[in-house]
Amino acid sequence: MAEYKLIMPKMGESIAEATIISWLKNEGDAIDVDEAVLEIATDKVDSEVPSMEAGILSKKLFNEGDVVKVGEPIAIINTAAESTSPANDTIEEPAPAVQVIEKTIEVAQEVVTKEPIIKNGMNNKFYSPLVMNIAKTEGISATQLETIPGTGQDGRVTKKDILAFIENGKNTAAPAQETTQQHLTTNSVSARPAANPEKKEIPSQQGDEIIEMDRMRKLIADHMVMSKHTSPHVTSFVEADVTNLVNWRNKIKGEFKAREGENFTFTPIFIEAIVKAIKDFPMINISVDGDQIIKRKNINIGMAAALPSGNLIVPVIKNADFMNLTGLAKTVNDLANRARANKLSPDEIQGGTYTVTNVGTFGNVLGTPIINQPQVAIMAMGAIVKKPAVIETEHGDLIGIRHKMFLSHSYDHRVVDGALGGMFVRRVADYLEQWDVNREV
Repeated sequence: MAEYKLIMPKMGESIAEATIISWLKNEGDAIDVDEAVLEIATDKVDSEVPSMEAGILSKKLFNEGDVVKVGEPIAIINTAAESTSPANDTIEEPAPAVQVIEKTIEVAQEVVTKEPIIKNGMNNKFYSPLVMNIAKTEGISATQLETIPGTGQDGRVTKKDILAFIENGKNTAAPAQETTQQHLTTNSVSARPAANPEKKEIPSQQGDEIIEMDRMRKLIADHMVMSKHTSPHVTSFVEADVTNLVNWRNKIKGEFKAREGENFTFTPIFIEAIVKAIKDFPMINISVDGDQIIKRKNINIGMAAALPSGNLIVPVIKNADFMNLTGLAKTVNDLANRARANKLSPDEIQGGTYTVTNVGTFGNVLGTPIINQPQVAIMAMGAIVKKPAVIETEHGDLIGIRHKMFLSHSYDHRVVDGALGGMFVRRVADYLEQWDVNREV
């Protein structure tokens, strides 16, 4: 009997294991090539695992909820068997693969630590990256972590276990005399209050509708709360006159669409200006690891994108400083389209070093965005609107109609002071205002 071992795939450079969420196929079910067999989750993204061979699922090697290392076999498929159902209307076809669960933000649980599986503590237990991230966010010490009963394979602590621990109010602060070796990692972590304060019962009223958060919304909520508890946010604002830029885009967008077959939006222009400003102020392109600052070599720009579900995802343009404007435009369109279709790979939503969000898309003139950890800054681009403005000329001041927009720059005041944060957003505005109306694309 020919057998094919389905392997836990590698989901990214920093991911060493994944949790099985659900099996999409049962033992004995037929499987076609590239058909999804199960759903898995990491601390960064959820995805499906397809089979590279057709056959019959003969054996599941793990159960739902089990944590499996990358590269380990997770199922055995008998490839000698027929992979498709006979052409008989009375026989039920295999259930279609469940659509990929909506992927999380940048890094939707991206953190500074890079440990894969941690072997730690008096009991020599293993803890997955997801459990470690939750523990660090909630301020749970190694001593406390070891008291949590694990329901996973070999007694491992699962996400459900640690969330139940937090829900029960047992994550009290560790004693002051706890030694450095008892902390979760060797990296120092900035002290912060617990991300989840004591829950209060909220009374419902007649006619209220209770809507359960989906998995992605829960991840976004946790990530946003964690960011606010990690970074003291400061936001600086600049209003930019982008009249020349608007007129230039109106002039070239038809030609670009005819030549490239794609729309030319404002987003690649904003990203180019931000990349130029990062080169001028490289200390914006950093992360914080305890008491150390990591100065990033690469400029990887995350672009927040709204999904049809109302959730948010942040695909990343890697090495944006090496792309010209046409390349940026094509990459922006490609990532945005595949984000809305849930077709991004895990690597495409991690590794960002700075994020931009275009709140003007929704008609908002400005916003105060929350930093996408472990980055230290994010910029929101407001709607471009026509305004009466004073125009200085050699013959005196005039009143004219100009296209203007607000830029909102939120930054981590632990490492980015007001001078740097303010100069950076001003420099981005300068690049937009000084746009060359004769530029070719």
